[in-house]
Amino acid sequence: MAIDWGERDFALADVRKRGSELEYVSEKLQADREIVLAAVNSNGSALRHASPNLQADKEVVLAAIANVAGALKYASAELRAEREVVTAIRSDGVLLQYASEALQADREVVLRAVRINAYALEYASTSLRADKEVILAAVSRSAGLLRLASDELRADKEVVLVAMRNGGAL
Repeated sequence: MAIDWGERDFALADVRKRGSELEYVSEKLQADREIVLAAVNSNGSALRHASPNLQADKEVVLAAIANVAGALKYASAELRAEREVVTAIRSDGVLLQYASEALQADREVVLRAVRINAYALEYASTSLRADKEVILAAVSRSAGLLRLASDELRADKEVVLVAMRNGGAL
């Protein structure tokens, strides 16, 4: 089926203003890279309605998460496993939950996420919950996260003191 260019032009103009309108265009237009880029630049969450091929397009996904960090959850599994994509998020470390298991176990990625939002620790691998630097980064912002630390670090004097300085109680 050929694209009706009048329909395409209308859709492009519409999604530039309201990216969420991508939901209502035809599947053919949801697979049109120019239309999807316009939509995600207006509203990153529009990635949800893009074709699977475009949810796997790095440029489209990076544009979406630059607009709305939470759009990461609509990216392909392959892109959620790419360090470049996950570390492009600068505003919400809790989005670590949408990263691959490998990146949830990547010390650099987790430290960056915890420094953005201490609660990202909830999505860190078990091995990184036993990493003193990671735990110190988290409990220095929220003492309650001490509960997620390994048994050894919950008994570590320095870790406990940092948590107590930040409102924690024994």
